[in-house]
Amino acid sequence: MKVNRECRDLTDSQQSRRIDRDRDGGKRWNEQMDIERIGTIRADYDRIAEEYTRHIYKELDSKPLDRELLQRFAADVEGRGEVCDVGCGPGHVARFLHDAGVSIFGLDLSPRMVEQARKLNPGIQFREGNMLALDIPDASLAGITAFYSIVNIHVESLPIVFRELARVLMPGGLLLLAFHIGGEILRPGELWGHTISMEFFLFEPAAIQRLLIEAGFAIEEVIERGPYAPEVEYQSRRAYIFARKPDPRFQDCKSFE
Repeated sequence: MKVNRECRDLTDSQQSRRIDRDRDGGKRWNEQMDIERIGTIRADYDRIAEEYTRHIYKELDSKPLDRELLQRFAADVEGRGEVCDVGCGPGHVARFLHDAGVSIFGLDLSPRMVEQARKLNPGIQFREGNMLALDIPDASLAGITAFYSIVNIHVESLPIVFRELARVLMPGGLLLLAFHIGGEILRPGELWGHTISMEFFLFEPAAIQRLLIEAGFAIEEVIERGPYAPEVEYQSRRAYIFARKPDPRFQDCKSFE
């Protein structure tokens, strides 16, 4: 994938300052702007849904660390209640966890992507949804996976997303978040032969940890890795964060391990 990079590879401290500025000062979150952005993201993923599925659906076969971390997640949440794969795409992460014994459903912004997921994964529920306003009851989920689900989310909207994830998790519930490491904003303009308008965001792990903590999460572990081969994935470093919604019945959320 050819990309045009915005010429500002932000350090962690710069990215943290950008988050502070966007949240606290001149560039406050604008609801109308987010509605427009969400519309663009939905339309672009609808446009590329079939090609995206062809390229991505089998990717876990070539990603041993991803499989290992998903197995750890499955062992933690199995039998505790329902799990949601947020930004599920064609449903490959949900399928992996379902096969590992997890009671799971998938949620995606794109109707066409939801169609692909339903077609490829009979027996698993998939539905449309928006991370900025989840149609899920408070404290109802045992776990959430969000693999690269924040890649198209502007930094000023991340606090809203993370508060929503915390809201729908039950006390003691576990989040496994994966994202691209960096400070760039990528504007490819084209993906798999289709014209697109959405942006792709890379984030520094320390900045994401800070936002998760502010949203009410306790960080349990942060794992980083380099990229797999170019034929497997885009060549960026990756981060995975295990974060738990604290249970007030326990002073130390590690007691759930």
